[in-house]
Amino acid sequence: MVSDRLPAHYPVFDNVEDERKHRKQRLAAAFRLFGHFGFDEGVAGHITARDPEQLDHFWVNPLGMNFKLIRVRDLILVNDSGEVVEGNWPLNAAAFAIHSQVHAARPDVVAAAHAHSVHGKAWSALRRPLDPLTQDSCAFYGDHAVFDDYTGVVLDLEEGKRIAHALGGNKAVILSNHGLLTVGKTSVDEAAWWFITMERTCQAQLLAEAAGKPVLIDPDQAEKTAQQVGHPRSGWFSFQPLYEWIVSTQPDLLEE
Repeated sequence: MVSDRLPAHYPVFDNVEDERKHRKQRLAAAFRLFGHFGFDEGVAGHITARDPEQLDHFWVNPLGMNFKLIRVRDLILVNDSGEVVEGNWPLNAAAFAIHSQVHAARPDVVAAAHAHSVHGKAWSALRRPLDPLTQDSCAFYGDHAVFDDYTGVVLDLEEGKRIAHALGGNKAVILSNHGLLTVGKTSVDEAAWWFITMERTCQAQLLAEAAGKPVLIDPDQAEKTAQQVGHPRSGWFSFQPLYEWIVSTQPDLLEE
């Protein structure tokens, strides 16, 4: 049974304040979900949401705060110079180096997510794109890239630019020997969902290849399925049951 609270379409806002609040609530929920799924690794990983008014600013998690504890009021706002203009916690330098360049290169993107999830970083060591092995994996068919270099922790803006260039117009990029990065054109929800399902897609392919020689989905069918499961609205909608669940079980995340 579908809850009557589950939205049927992406909300439209009357003012920027409501839209900002919505994005921050989704961002805090995404961190809680990443923590729940085990995507946290020390102080690594970050999700950003572009501010709807100051378009060269973004909201991000504070450096050193566990994903499982993040609330709306803990999020920090960062400008295009890497200065924290709202919030009391320090900024993760790698988060700025990567996300500032992704947001600058992709004005169509609302949010970006990156973490060192186990199966994502294992797959990234192979430096290969994902194959269309399952219906879910088709969301990334022809819509992800591989950044086939590794030069250490990303602290240089030039490295962030290279990652953004590798991402191109895609919804995701595999960062070799590092992890995954996904983006959402419409919402934080979309970016978070693409990361969650991409991590699972990496896991599924690792399992399939360990068991034998996987049979790929026919290219025509993969393309057709990609249009069904890889659409921005599909990514947004797939996140809604997770959002409803995490808010119902951890309502403190909405504290402002």
